[in-house]
Amino acid sequence: MGWAVAGGLLLELVMAGRVTVKGKYLELADETPTGEELLDGRLASIATWLRGRSKRRVTDWLTKDQAKAVGAAVERLCARGVVSMEESKVFGVFPRRRFPEADGTVERALRERLTAVVLGGAEPDERTAGLVALLHAAKLHRLAFPDLPRGQVTARMAEIAVGQWAAESVRAAIRDMQAAMVAVTTVTVIAAGS
Repeated sequence: MGWAVAGGLLLELVMAGRVTVKGKYLELADETPTGEELLDGRLASIATWLRGRSKRRVTDWLTKDQAKAVGAAVERLCARGVVSMEESKVFGVFPRRRFPEADGTVERALRERLTAVVLGGAEPDERTAGLVALLHAAKLHRLAFPDLPRGQVTARMAEIAVGQWAAESVRAAIRDMQAAMVAVTTVTVIAAGS
């Protein structure tokens, strides 16, 4: 999940014109804040990470950011009132945090968009197509469509992932991030099995 969240945040920055992905490399295009706290935090981190270098590998950024991206995203969702944080102890000793949904309208709207595009054949907007491409690359089909067999949605998600839904630079960024996520995930699985 961390890879997909990090990739999604990076994609948002690409679509906002703040960073570019060229081949295997990430480059800073514009340090101007986007106005979204979560994205601006990632943008500042990328700017610091790239200092003294014109570009660095996308896989290196995703590896660096994936552990922090989920926490940052959850924190922002809490601040926006989409989820709330509940703290408790398991067996009275081990701390546990849960993040139940506080405002279901956001998830419902997102699921409706995904359903319309993937199952209904609607034409995706750039953001929805980018999300579908990331879900497909990270093999998170079940997250988006928990009650459907993967085979029922895979072909359409793949079609959207390579489709003509965005400018070539954004499609190239998605393609390169997909390749980076596959490479990083493969290395992680191999390392875990060793």
